[in-house]
Amino acid sequence: MEKPHEFKLEFVALMASLMSIVALSIDALLPALPEIGNHLGVTDTNNNQLLITMIFLGLGFGQLIFGPLSDSFGRKPMVYFGFVLFIIASIICVSTKNFEVMILGRILQGVGLSSPRSIALSMIRDLFSGDYMAKIMSIIVMFFILVPVVAPTLGQWIIQIFNWQSVFFFNLIFGVIIMIWFWLRQEETLPKEKRIKFSLHLFIDGTKEFFKYKEAVAFTFVSGFITGSFMVYLSTSQQIFQEQYDLAELFPYIFASLAISVGFATYLNSRLVERFGMWNMAYVAAIAYSIVSILYVVLFHSGKNPDILILLSFFALQFFAVGFLFGNLRAIAMQPLGHIAGIGAAINGFISTVLAVPIANYIGSFVSTSVLPLFIGFSIFGLLSVSVFLMMKKHLNTSIS
Repeated sequence: MEKPHEFKLEFVALMASLMSIVALSIDALLPALPEIGNHLGVTDTNNNQLLITMIFLGLGFGQLIFGPLSDSFGRKPMVYFGFVLFIIASIICVSTKNFEVMILGRILQGVGLSSPRSIALSMIRDLFSGDYMAKIMSIIVMFFILVPVVAPTLGQWIIQIFNWQSVFFFNLIFGVIIMIWFWLRQEETLPKEKRIKFSLHLFIDGTKEFFKYKEAVAFTFVSGFITGSFMVYLSTSQQIFQEQYDLAELFPYIFASLAISVGFATYLNSRLVERFGMWNMAYVAAIAYSIVSILYVVLFHSGKNPDILILLSFFALQFFAVGFLFGNLRAIAMQPLGHIAGIGAAINGFISTVLAVPIANYIGSFVSTSVLPLFIGFSIFGLLSVSVFLMMKKHLNTSIS
């Protein structure tokens, strides 16, 4: 079944599109956070961050449902089921006037979207392995990153022409188009003879199997560290640029320019990863991620925000490192899990996302008048990531000797 060197552009674009439904549901809503908060009677603007972070909570838990089921019933049916749940959750979001109900709707949106997001990863692992899988992941992220580039601007245009509810309807229309494309053009990647018989012990057995592989566990945690610190940026970027820097009109363009930094890095990674290896590329990127954030903390430890161009330079360098981390970390974690790709992707996504949400909520609560807490978070979790790399490097050297 594996054809590690058969590159299909349509497959890459389709997997990126499946993942991009998640990105659109998050990033297109960023310009609308103040308006939604006012509509729902939110008095503390920090609480608006929950509209971003809580969808990630749903993403984490939802993967535990759809991942194992996809190992038994196939990848495609679970994608369809998840999207139906996303439709129901979106209706809840646009029809409520209660903040807590909106949060519930966002969590349910995350549960539904966890299906295309995690199962896309399973389908990639069904077809590819090793450094070539990391290359495919990088190319997919490169396509996928186009959504964060345009989503805030698109969201702002939709809000100006219609209202904030229209952003949810646009996401639904976009999702339906992707689902039709997926239904018509994508074959099932998990044949019946390779499926795991469904039982109540399926998840328990899969979890036990997952934790047998130290590399998978270790780099799942690193994914959580990086995702969590990056999630703080996603949830606070509107506050930082619109409130701290008073750049509301420029926010979508600033957000897009920083997303391009991630996209360029993933492009370079796709060109270099087969030459240098996903492990080495991710290790160097983790070190760079830590150095950039520590340098900011040292230079601006007073808490006073620097000039906007200086801040954007630091963000661009930080996210350039992130571009080398996302695809490689998932590929390293998934490498030994080809025989349980569905459950493996689910547990990987669950642990990394559920670990990331409290990190983002905690650090985000301090980002009110200064960007410094954000970079302190980057520094702490960057150093933790490098520590995991060093421990795993020592473990691998011991195993070889």
